[in-house]
Amino acid sequence: MSTVIWHTMMSLDGFVAGPDDTMDWAFSHGGRSALADETRDSIGAILAGRRWYDVASARYDGVAGIYGGAWTGPVFVLTHRPEDLPDDPTVTVLSDGIEDAVSVARRAADGRAVGVLGAITAGQVVRAGLLDEIIVHIAPILLGDGVRFYGAPGTTATELELVERGDSEQVIDLRYRVRHPAA
Repeated sequence: MSTVIWHTMMSLDGFVAGPDDTMDWAFSHGGRSALADETRDSIGAILAGRRWYDVASARYDGVAGIYGGAWTGPVFVLTHRPEDLPDDPTVTVLSDGIEDAVSVARRAADGRAVGVLGAITAGQVVRAGLLDEIIVHIAPILLGDGVRFYGAPGTTATELELVERGDSEQVIDLRYRVRHPAA
């Protein structure tokens, strides 16, 4: 079964996007990252949220901008408002819930990993117990406000196990395995 990976860049103060959904700060802390390249190359399908899609389409070349244009494959956008999504042949719209969305993306990944994009969707995958790994690159910047990496009132703890760490220039790379409670 495909591994489900949340792959993101985060500011040191815990934001994955700045005020007004800005992400330019993340691109300015680039450089080569072996872990980022390995992750990109392992992904066979992307599952993204509607907010991610809207921001990426308006500012960052949409689906064509995933991994700076270095990745291609099936992209699924999960939304509660499929009728409001513009017709886009580069995405498949899903609206039957997070479990169905992960299942569809896993089948499309064809044995490769499913990459999750968007904090809201990633949080839903975590809470559903369907996330296998978190790969986060911590940038040397304090944003002060924006879209939080994770959490909302009433969210329960999720145990993680650090399985890899590295750095690339000023960025710290971390890979965590999600510890799922024994069934």
